[in-house]
Amino acid sequence: MRRWRSGRGPALAARLAGAAQAGVRLGRRVPEPWPYLLGLFLGAKLLLTLVGLLALHAWDGIPGAPPAGDTVMWTQQREVSGHRWISFWFAWDALLYLRLSELPLTGPWRDFGFPLLYPFLARPVGALLGGDNALALLLISNVAFLLALWYGYRLAELLLGDAEAARRFARYLVLLPTAFLFQAALTESLFVCLALAALYHAERRRWLLVGVLGYFLAMSRSVGLLVALPLALVLLRQHDWRLGPRALLGYLRIGWPLLLLPAGWFTFMAFCRWKGDDWFAYQHAQQAGWGIKVQNPVPVLLNGLAGEPRDAARLWFAVAVLAVLVAGFRRRELAYLVYGVLMVLVPLSMGPPVYKSLLRYLLAAFPVALVLARWARHAAVDVWLTAALALVQGALFVLWLSYWTHMII
Repeated sequence: MRRWRSGRGPALAARLAGAAQAGVRLGRRVPEPWPYLLGLFLGAKLLLTLVGLLALHAWDGIPGAPPAGDTVMWTQQREVSGHRWISFWFAWDALLYLRLSELPLTGPWRDFGFPLLYPFLARPVGALLGGDNALALLLISNVAFLLALWYGYRLAELLLGDAEAARRFARYLVLLPTAFLFQAALTESLFVCLALAALYHAERRRWLLVGVLGYFLAMSRSVGLLVALPLALVLLRQHDWRLGPRALLGYLRIGWPLLLLPAGWFTFMAFCRWKGDDWFAYQHAQQAGWGIKVQNPVPVLLNGLAGEPRDAARLWFAVAVLAVLVAGFRRRELAYLVYGVLMVLVPLSMGPPVYKSLLRYLLAAFPVALVLARWARHAAVDVWLTAALALVQGALFVLWLSYWTHMII
């Protein structure tokens, strides 16, 4: 106690004050909006990790958890990592992505059901991490999530007109019902990041960069190819929707990089031809493995709403997304309405097998967050909407952790 009073206390306080001032100076050097976005990202990660560990601990020893159909997945999760805050991000498709990232390219290849950008990115990243491809998949997802927040913020600034609305958009992107999947070993964060980046640079008229991003977007998920349509609508709007031979030549001269989107999907088809001797091996694999068959999405939606209660619950989320998109439509944002509708209807066009994963696929419809950010200009609306979304996501996250993952993925 004497030592504290003899001067070490003030010296320690001075050092702490100096460290705090250094932290403030460092924070000032970080350009906006990074402090806010990093806060969102780290806050969501910390909160979800704590909730996840508590939920898993609560489920331990409860009869029926995990369900019989999920016991194999549970065992595979433990093989991925002994740390539960890592392993719970690997469920079903995530485990298949991990397998695809480890399969040798020299042997036979039978797994054509998934586009390969995400697992193939994990190969070089995993090599840098000492061969830990599971950690590489999580690193890619989380970096893509952080970049998606940045591109989303910048895009919202352009579309909504001010930084405060852009902040709300970034927050609502984090709060979408299944946004916790952005941190899982799945393609959602990479896909949304590439889509946001392509649309942002389209708004900035950087069409060559749009084409490069679109090439990889089409290689990340099958629906990525169709993002060429909303990108083309951005191009048309920028030129006042002019048509005619001369206008079409101008569109071709400026927007030719959009052809890189079908080139991206063609690259995956070429891989199917190379390793499976079948250009459409991906389609045949999806039909054989999951019963997927392209069909009219409207009957799929209507039949599901009148069907089994769990399927109907998922499909009401799809109806809600479509309703918000249509209600919030503005002519200048036609491209984003079309994009959002595509992200709902294309998964439904795969037929009833998609019901199990619909809540996951709906996460790609980020324009919903744009509409919510505009609606929440009043502080009271913002508070209630934030609380409601947080509660819904929390409930779905606990459901995910209870091993009934087929409700979501």
